[in-house]
Amino acid sequence: MRIGNLEVNHPIALGPMAGVTDWAFRTVCADLGANITVTEMVSSRALVYKDKKSAGLLKKNEGSLCGAQIFGNDPAIMAEAAVLALEISGCDFLDINMGCPMPKIANSGDGCGLMRTPELAGQIVKAVVDAVQVPVTVKCRLGWDKGSINVLDFTKRMEDNGAAMVAVHGRTRAMLYTGVADWDMITKVKQNLTIPVIANGDIVDAEAALKCLKRTGADGVMIGRAAFGDPWIFAQTKAALAGQPIPERPPLKDRIELAVRQFQLSERDHGEHIACLEARKHFAWYLRGVAHSSYYKNQISSMNTMEDIYRIAKDIVRELQ
Repeated sequence: MRIGNLEVNHPIALGPMAGVTDWAFRTVCADLGANITVTEMVSSRALVYKDKKSAGLLKKNEGSLCGAQIFGNDPAIMAEAAVLALEISGCDFLDINMGCPMPKIANSGDGCGLMRTPELAGQIVKAVVDAVQVPVTVKCRLGWDKGSINVLDFTKRMEDNGAAMVAVHGRTRAMLYTGVADWDMITKVKQNLTIPVIANGDIVDAEAALKCLKRTGADGVMIGRAAFGDPWIFAQTKAALAGQPIPERPPLKDRIELAVRQFQLSERDHGEHIACLEARKHFAWYLRGVAHSSYYKNQISSMNTMEDIYRIAKDIVRELQ
């Protein structure tokens, strides 16, 4: 599959998620088979106004094609922000968020709110494409709600204005993350476009990825919430797409070791305080489904130092293996 001038085989993408897909987590996922990653979304206005915190989110990870994702609803500001995002990150492509369903974003006309203004969305894509030298991609949903599903016309407009790829989450904005993703609508999007289409929504394991690709004919899959605490889903999906046996998740000792490595990377990126705050949620995710782990989850919720992380990790391996 080609994204503009970029080539990738068996595309398996880690979906961009605010507050989750920081540099450390993207690095771990890329190491395990996520060959497309995207930064957390960054406000175009914040970039243009030189907000340092926003710029800090745009750190490119190694091991995958990496996109910088921005959001906003003003074509000129989006174009300027796209140039800045690429200068800051050195990313391989520029991704525009037109799928975020959160009220604070969508109700302001950003994210999925742009699906209610498709002409403006097209203008944004054209402005960004004209401003940068890398491929421009778009992530969107099916539409605003069940009564206004416009993904076919919307994605065609994105293609006509120069988008090199679209990733489609098979839910409407109103559904948030409830209900069942409509893969059949993604099938229609794929049939309607000549650019690559990435399917997103309900890709919960390697078997689901294969089923989704077979059903939709999409060029690749994007895995989001299923990767929380389980980056091995990418290695499993990679094996499945290659027709190889799907490997088991490693034993708890190895899983905890990887979690600690992620938190060390996070410390390098954010410093100890922020790394520990981030680790509170990620560490709990790594323990999902582990019997008798509630005691340690309580300890995790109050971690403040890397020493806390090392101590709890050691205790978990000793007591729960």
